Amino acid sequence: MWKVRLALLLAVVLGSGSGAVQAAECRTERFEDESYTVCAVDIGRDDLRLFLNDAESGAPLGSFGAIENKLKAEGKALAFAMNAGMYHADRSPVGLYIEAGQEVKGLITRDGPGNFGLLPNGVFCIGDGRAHVIETLRYARERPACRYATQSGPMLVIDGAVHPRFLVDSDSHYVRNGVGTSANGRKAWFVISDNALNFHTFGRFFRDHLKVAQALYFDGKVSRLHAPGVNRSDIGFPLGPMVGAVIDAKAAVD
Repeated sequence: MWKVRLALLLAVVLGSGSGAVQAAECRTERFEDESYTVCAVDIGRDDLRLFLNDAESGAPLGSFGAIENKLKAEGKALAFAMNAGMYHADRSPVGLYIEAGQEVKGLITRDGPGNFGLLPNGVFCIGDGRAHVIETLRYARERPACRYATQSGPMLVIDGAVHPRFLVDSDSHYVRNGVGTSANGRKAWFVISDNALNFHTFGRFFRDHLKVAQALYFDGKVSRLHAPGVNRSDIGFPLGPMVGAVIDAKAAVD
């Protein structure tokens, strides 16, 4: 029943940036002997948002459960959600963050320590009926209109190429998550690896399996997914920015 329910919620392209539109759900896909959970979103139809702080208290939401509690009061629920960008100890975003058209944190263009500063990094921008992964310096030049935006890094795929600093045989293995977008901005694929792997392996999944030209890393050690349709809701340390697709609560119940 959950497959039928999510099929009605999300009309998406699976497995290819240019494939045919099919009814789909968050599901497991395999590539090069690795397993991934992929949630695909139709940007023109689905209500995709970023979440950070409670509107009333100003305190960080921090968890998928806190988002669900807030949405419940609106008669809404999450079709899926995942962490969406790096954050400081107080859970504030490391780089650019825009929510409902309001810029909470400004863009960072310099390099720096850690994965965020491994340039090129990028921005996931949700606009009107479109969403794009945009390399940071390009974003700084073009300043696209984003209702929601989160900056993270590094880029996984830039113009069809895996990030030049990724090593094929790197022994840095973590469960990782990120997002890729179609060229026309109508589709976004949110991916979390089911096992620990390195950056190059993760980037190849976006480039060679999903066949997207732009993809952005969200995080590693804290990567988590909330997907009620597949009976999954990861728990762990409190989160900073999160991304999720919002649906009518009645549609989420059989």
